This record gives sequence, structure tokens and C-alpha cells, in this order.
Amino acid sequence: MKHEKMRKKLMVVTMAALLAFGGTACGSNASKGNNSGDSERKDVESIKKENQVKTTQNTKSQEGESTKKTTYPLTITTYGTDGSELTTIYEKAPEKVVAVYQGCIETMLALGLEDHLVATAGLDNEVPDSQKEAFSKTNYLDEFTPSLETVTMLEPDMIFSWGSLFKEGTLGDTSDWVKKGTNLYMNTNTHPMQNGESYNKTLENEFTDILNIGKIFDVQDRAEAIVNDMKKSIAKVEEKTMSQKEKPTALILESGKDGFTNYGKTSLGGDMVTKLGGELANPDASQVGKEDVIAANPDVIFVVYMPYSGDDKEQVKQEKLDVILKDKTYASLDAVKNGRVVPIMLSEMYASATRTKDGIITFAEGLYPEIDLKLR
Repeated sequence: MKHEKMRKKLMVVTMAALLAFGGTACGSNASKGNNSGDSERKDVESIKKENQVKTTQNTKSQEGESTKKTTYPLTITTYGTDGSELTTIYEKAPEKVVAVYQGCIETMLALGLEDHLVATAGLDNEVPDSQKEAFSKTNYLDEFTPSLETVTMLEPDMIFSWGSLFKEGTLGDTSDWVKKGTNLYMNTNTHPMQNGESYNKTLENEFTDILNIGKIFDVQDRAEAIVNDMKKSIAKVEEKTMSQKEKPTALILESGKDGFTNYGKTSLGGDMVTKLGGELANPDASQVGKEDVIAANPDVIFVVYMPYSGDDKEQVKQEKLDVILKDKTYASLDAVKNGRVVPIMLSEMYASATRTKDGIITFAEGLYPEIDLKLR
């Protein structure tokens, strides 16, 4: 038995050395699959500093008797590198989890699972103040997008990340990990397309992810509390807007070099607007230009922005708003004239995980500025 353990350890070290020699560490393109900039903009030390606890947090204790218990072995369906459904089986709650990207890390922290994290990586923004104490206990990696050899050396029993990372050159193929006995969970709204067919990114997928993580780690009550809070916010908006005769129309736009990315009916942001009673002004287009925006003339324009570690959040937000507000071409639009050009952070409406409630609130208040929704 001792010789067998030494042989396995030697194989892991050898694999890491070969991969490092072959230059397969993560490249800057790995982090671009989420519209989240490039890894060169990340400074690990500044990220750690930003996420330090500045004051004593009055966080609520998550201890208490759970009313729901997970029965192991537990079967969970997630997705693989090829976009197909992947069945995983958990004999117990994972103890050495690698969580990569904002929503995955924050979901673990929100559920009180920091002790199950062997490593974290890929923060674009600070975690919420209520999570900073827990985050400070985690091993935040030097690589923004950890390479296959780095994660292999950590010997995780679970990897929790986005679909854009489970491929050659980054975390590797999902099937290879499962064969080695390492489970994984892929954020559902980021899973690769299968056979080139697109799919709808939905609120329900975000809810399911949180609930599944709750089941995997036997913290179902905590997970359900988070999801139910989001659902109550949507229900409150429905109740408050029941008498509205006309649906407010909206565009969700992210400016780029060649016009705008339009978050339509297949996007999570689009699903949020629809679930809140709004109507997408251009639901089918993925890209729009000036003429399209003018023709749509929506009641409200949601402007997507994303500050990264080291950025001035307010400056980034204003620069994105000014693309609309300072262009005289758009001056005649109802949204501009009525002061309804509303900023929304990308992380609130794209694989938003536990930030989903923030997105719900931003969209709801933008759609119904005249109504006191009392969501905060």
C-alpha cells in the first residue's frame, strides 16, 4: 500500500512537470469566455487586500439544526466539456474543493462552506463585506485562471467553475476528472453548446445551481433560504405591478468596438426582465447598432458595465453610460429624455449565482421607477 501511494504521488508530480515544460499554463484568453476581461489585469495581492475584513462583521450565524438532510450517495446532473449532461455521484460532502470565478466562490461562502475550499481563484470584484472574513480563510491562488497542473497538485475531490474553463489549456476535460474520481459542478448558465445549438440562460438555472450545491454539502436549508429570498423579491414585484396596463419595454446593452452586445431572450438578463413583467424591445438580436437602438426606442435602457480589480468602479460605470448619454444621436430616445438609462453590473445578470438578487432589484427598479417596490 505504501509503495502504491508513492507511485501515485510520483505520477502527479511527473504530470505537473510535463505540463509545465510543455507550456500549457493558462493563457489570457481563458478568462475572456465570461466577458470578464483578461488575466493580465489581475493583481493577486491587490485582490487579497480588497477582500480583507475592514471592520468587524455582524454576520448572522449559520449554525442550527437543519430540517433537511442529504442522503448519500447523491446523484447530481451537471454538464460536460462537450455540452452534454454529465451524471456525478457524491459518496459524501466534498472536503477539498477548488472554486474558480466570482459566483462559484461566493456561492460557497454564502452557504458557509469556506472550510471545504482547498483553493479559490478568479475574482473580478470584491466579495460582499459579509463574506470577507470567510474568504480570508481560503487559499487564493496566484493564477487568475488556474492551470491544469496547479489544480492537479491540489488533489481536489471537486471542482466548481464555469464551462469556459473545462477544456484543454485550462482545467482540462470534465470526463478526465471524473475518471480520476474528482467530481465537478459547472455553472449551468455557462455550459458549452451541444452540437452548436444555443440554449436559454434562465433564472431557474441559477436557482438550481444554488440548491444543488446545498444538496451536495448537506446545507439544503441555507440554499433554500437564499433562493426563496430571490423568489419572494420577484413575487413582490409581480404584486406591486399587477395593475400596470402596459409592459415597460427594455434594451440591455453592453457597448463594444462594433456597436452593442444585446442581451436578448436567451440571456439571463433577458429572462430577468421578462420574469419581472418587462418586455424586451429587441429580443432576438445578439448584436445591435445605432439604427437598431433608435428604432427600438425602449422605455428603459440598461447599460451593462464591469469594473475589474484595480478599476475605479464609478469611472467605468460612467464611461459606459456616456456611450448613450453623450451621443446626440440618442438624445431623442424616450429612455434618455426621461432619465431611464440605468447601469447594471455584468456580474448581476450573467452567471450571477448569489448576486442574482442584486440583478433582480436593479432590473425591477429600472423597469418601475415610479413604484416603491421596497426590495432593499
